[in-house]
Amino acid sequence: MDTYRPIIWNEHKLFLLDQRLLPHEEKFVEITNLQDTARAITDMVVRGAPCIGFTAIFGMALWVKDQKLLDVSLCRKACDEMIAARPTAVNLSFEVNRCFEIMKNHLLENGQPSELYKKLISFGERQISESHQKNTIMAEIGLNELLKTVGDRKWKLMTHCNTGFLACGSLGTALGVISHAHKKGRVEHVIADETRPYMQGTRLTAFELSKEKIPYSIAVEGAASYLLSQGKVDAIFVGADRIARNGDTANKVGTSTLAIVANHYKIPFYVVAPVSSFDTSIPDGSHIEIEMRSMAEITELKGVKLAPDQAHAINPSFDVTDHKLITGIICEKGFINPANKDELFKVVNL
Repeated sequence: MDTYRPIIWNEHKLFLLDQRLLPHEEKFVEITNLQDTARAITDMVVRGAPCIGFTAIFGMALWVKDQKLLDVSLCRKACDEMIAARPTAVNLSFEVNRCFEIMKNHLLENGQPSELYKKLISFGERQISESHQKNTIMAEIGLNELLKTVGDRKWKLMTHCNTGFLACGSLGTALGVISHAHKKGRVEHVIADETRPYMQGTRLTAFELSKEKIPYSIAVEGAASYLLSQGKVDAIFVGADRIARNGDTANKVGTSTLAIVANHYKIPFYVVAPVSSFDTSIPDGSHIEIEMRSMAEITELKGVKLAPDQAHAINPSFDVTDHKLITGIICEKGFINPANKDELFKVVNL
C-alpha cells in the first residue's frame, strides 16, 4: 500500500494509516463498520480536519452496506453518531451532513441500499480527488502572497501541528503551501512546532518534511518568541478546524499563542483551509465547541507516568485565534483579509 495515502478504499473495506504509530511504524488499520470508523476518528488513528471528513464518508458507506432496510430517521441517527466522534472539526459534520442529503434524496427516489452504497463510495473518492485540486489552488495563492509580502528570495517558514498529506489525504493545506514553495525552489528552512501533547509536529510534520526532503528543524512551542525575535521566521502558515463568520479560527491548541507572538514581532500569520472548514452559521469563535481530551495525554507518555499520582491536567485539543491576529485566510476561492468586515462571508459565499 502507498504510505503517502492515509486513506485507502479497497475491496469494500477502509484502510487507515495509523498515525499514532508514525514516524517509526507505517501500519494500516482495517475498518469495516460505522462504530470502528468513529472510534478511529476519536482515537486519532486518522486526524486532520479534511481526512476526518473523508474517513466519515466511507464510514457512512460501510453503515449503509450493513443495512437491509433504510429510512430517513435511521440515516439521521447514524449520521449523528458519526458527527459525535469529534466535535470541533467542522469538516466532519460538513461531509456527514452531505452524506445525509445523498441518503435522503436516494430514499425519496425509492432507491436500493446497494445503489446508495455505491453513490457514497463515489462521493468519498471524488472529495479526495477534488481536495488535491483545491489545495493546489491554495498553495499557489500562498506562494504569490509570500512573493508580495516577503520578497523574491528563499524563505524561512514556520508551521504548527500537521497539515500535510497525512491530514488532507493529498497535497496539504498550510503544509501544502510550504511543499509547493519548496518545489519552486523558494524554501530555505522550515520550523515545525512539536505541538504538545500529541506531538503532531515532531512525529508527523517532520515525517512529511523528511519524505519531501525539505530542510527543517523541530522547535518547542515555547521557543517561538526567541525564534521570531532572532529573525528565524519570515512567515507562519497554519491550518484550521473551524472558521467562524468573522474569521476567528479554531486550530490545534497553541495556535493562538503563536499568533499573538507573531503579531508582536510583526511576522505574517496565515491560515490555510478549504471552504469545508468555514462555519458561517456562528458569528465568532466564542461559539466554537472546544474538544477536551484525556488527562493521560499530558500526565503519561506511552503508559509511563510523568506527573505525580492523582495529578490533574487540563487538555484542550484546540484554541481560538482572534481574527485580528490573522494576516490572511487562504481558501480555494481566494485570499481573505479577516480584518475587513464581511469579506469572509462574501468570498466564501456559503
